[in-house]
Amino acid sequence: MAYVAGDLITDGEYNAFLTPTSGTIGINHTMGTGATVYGLGQAELPVVQGGADSGTTVTAASWNALLTAMDNIGNHTNDTLTARTQVVAGDTIGIKAAIAADLVSLAAEVAGGSTSATALTTSSALQTVTTGSEGWDSTATQEVSVTFANANNMRFFFNGGGKVRITVGTVQAATSSKDQSFIDLGTALGNIDINSLTTTRSGSGETLTSNGLANGFQDLTTSYTSLIKLTSDNSNYTGNTVEIFAKTTGGNGNSGNATVLTIKMVATDGAGDTQFTDGNLNSVAVAAKDTPKMRTTLFTLTPSTAQGLDPIYGISASAAVSNTVS
Repeated sequence: MAYVAGDLITDGEYNAFLTPTSGTIGINHTMGTGATVYGLGQAELPVVQGGADSGTTVTAASWNALLTAMDNIGNHTNDTLTARTQVVAGDTIGIKAAIAADLVSLAAEVAGGSTSATALTTSSALQTVTTGSEGWDSTATQEVSVTFANANNMRFFFNGGGKVRITVGTVQAATSSKDQSFIDLGTALGNIDINSLTTTRSGSGETLTSNGLANGFQDLTTSYTSLIKLTSDNSNYTGNTVEIFAKTTGGNGNSGNATVLTIKMVATDGAGDTQFTDGNLNSVAVAAKDTPKMRTTLFTLTPSTAQGLDPIYGISASAAVSNTVS
C-alpha cells in the first residue's frame, strides 16, 4: 500500500520499516543481526502483530521505538536524518516524512563501515613485537592478531566503524644511514588502520611500490593480501622496503565466518651496500648488516556507547604470532 506524509500508518507499513522490502532496508537488518555489511548487534524491534494492513493499531510506543532506534544509529554514524518528534498515547500517528529515505541512508552508512563514526575508543598497545637483535641480513617478519568471540561480533565491530591498527617503528643503539631508511619507512606508513571496506595510511612519503589500501576486512581471505608496500627513497637504500599484509581465519571477511584477523609486517634489507673487514686480504665483500630492530605495535579502535550503540563489540584476545629474521 503506497503512502504519503500525513496518511495514517498501517501495521503492514510499520512492519515494512523493520524488515527488508523492495527499495528499503529495514531498521532491524541494519542494526540487528543483519548479514555481511549489515548488522550492529543491537536489539531488534518487534513487528506489530496482526498481519499486513490488518487494521491492528500501531501504538505510540512502537512508533517511538522506531524513531529512537533510527536516532541512535544516526547519532553513531553521524548521519543527518529528517527532524521528527516523538508521539504520546492518544495521538493520531501519521506517516512521517522521509522515513524510507532515512532508512536507506542509515543502511548505507552501516554497509560502508560507519566511516563517519567518531565514538571510538583507542586501546593502549595490545601487542608490541620487537626484533631480537640488530643486524639482521635479509628480512624481518612480524605477525600480530586479534580474535573475536564469534563471527557476528567481528562483523558488528567493523560495521560499527571499528578499526584494527598497527604502527611500524625501529629500535637501535645508534642511528646509521640504513637505520634511518627504516625509520623513514615506518613514519611514512603512519597508522595503518584496517576498516570494514578499506585500509588507511596516516603517513606520507617514500615510494609507494604497491597499493592494496582499497581492501578492508570484508575483502580479506584466508590467504595474505598485500595492503601496502613502501620502498625507501633514501640515497643508497632504495632496495629497502616495508610491506603490510592481512588475512582472516575461520573464513573470508565477507563470508560471515571469520573470527581472527592477522596482520604481517615484512621489512626487507635489499640495499646493495657492502663492506670489507679489516685484514681481509682476499677482498671478499661482506653485507653491511647495520639494520635496526623492527617493532610492530597493535591497537584497536572500538565503537563505544557514547553516541547511541548499546551493546558494543570488541575483541576477545590479541596475540603476537611470530617474530623471525632471515
